[in-house]
Amino acid sequence: MHLSKRGEYGLRALINLASRPDQQALVQLKDIAAEEQIPLKFLEQILLTLRNAGLVQSKAGRGGGYTLNHPAEGVTLGQVVRVLDGPIAPIKCLSQMAYEPCACPDEETCGLRLVMGDVRSAMTGILDHTTLADVTRRVELVRESV
Repeated sequence: MHLSKRGEYGLRALINLASRPDQQALVQLKDIAAEEQIPLKFLEQILLTLRNAGLVQSKAGRGGGYTLNHPAEGVTLGQVVRVLDGPIAPIKCLSQMAYEPCACPDEETCGLRLVMGDVRSAMTGILDHTTLADVTRRVELVRESV
């Protein structure tokens, strides 16, 4: 798995929304883009994808903006990565969502597949058990210690 710019920017935007004292307050797209140094048009496309996936909600027009659609405790990094970057698998023959057979002679005993299975399990273990709220708490702790 490689985290694309799309995935990185989407995660940063959601962490930005989750870190706000009032998570239900609407935040303008231009404010998120400026604070996170993300190109505005690219962020607009990313947030549209996240809205269509039900992770954020938006209101158009004056006083509009974006907010999380669920509490930060209920959104995992794994959910976001899958929406923006697709399956979390270092090789396609390991993907649970987009499986493709590989060219090796025996998938069950393939050494590369066995090791990459461990890599996938480690990645999903972290991403699927880390919420936006966990990340914001972690950032706060680091800022307090600096």
